[in-house]
Amino acid sequence: MKLTLNNGNTIEQLGLGVYKVAQDEAVNLMREAIDVGYRRIDTAALYGNEAEVGQGIRESGIAREDVFVTTKIWNDRQGYDESLMAIDESLSRLDLGYIDMLLIHWPSPTQDLYLETWKAFEKVLADGLVRNIGVSNFQPAHLERLIHNSDVKPTINQVELHPFFQQVQVREANANHQVLTEAWSPLARAGKNDNPVLAQIAEETGKTVSQVIIRWHLQLGNLVIPKTTHRDRLVENFSVFDFELNDQQMSSIATLDEGLRMGPNPDEFG
Repeated sequence: MKLTLNNGNTIEQLGLGVYKVAQDEAVNLMREAIDVGYRRIDTAALYGNEAEVGQGIRESGIAREDVFVTTKIWNDRQGYDESLMAIDESLSRLDLGYIDMLLIHWPSPTQDLYLETWKAFEKVLADGLVRNIGVSNFQPAHLERLIHNSDVKPTINQVELHPFFQQVQVREANANHQVLTEAWSPLARAGKNDNPVLAQIAEETGKTVSQVIIRWHLQLGNLVIPKTTHRDRLVENFSVFDFELNDQQMSSIATLDEGLRMGPNPDEFG
């Protein structure tokens, strides 16, 4: 299932995240994921596995244009010139010719360099080295400021988002600017798979709790990148297009929001 970005390009709604995937696992994981049917991979310079992700994609035999690769620039590489160097390094490590989606990993407001970083992103976009640009972990105020001081609007904003931290205000702000919301840690790191509401819905649908949560994201319109290194879980997480949650089930999940982050606060981190 594909969604359309605000620049007219399309993106698969469901992808695979590779945070904390070891280098020696990443090459084979790419081959496995592509064999299962994944066509979108989310990595980052911070993850230390860009080279292995690129190698695995090349060795899978899939045509380059048939796989969509996201990477991100880390906080210590912000600023115009520094970001351009970091982007070159990511391009070299991935060795895929171009980057499909490039994100600012965190706004890092104490540095206050994300506007300069974005200018570098606009340059590599214009040069054809990158096909789409976006942000990650941006609060509405960060997003608003970026848009009002830029020529190109971000296509996505990737944020922590799961049933227990639903980011309603962030999703609304993104939508107001035609920016798609992408969820990282979409399964709450599987830490609450015993939640009775989710367990009941899983029983009603004949699916697993993880499949229910992924389906919830899809029906909200979120991009979603669950992570796993196991083939059976790759298959499980991808098998979410043959059922739908009804309105009552969606409403029940909406009540689970605790408003508590598992990750850092973007207003303070970096």
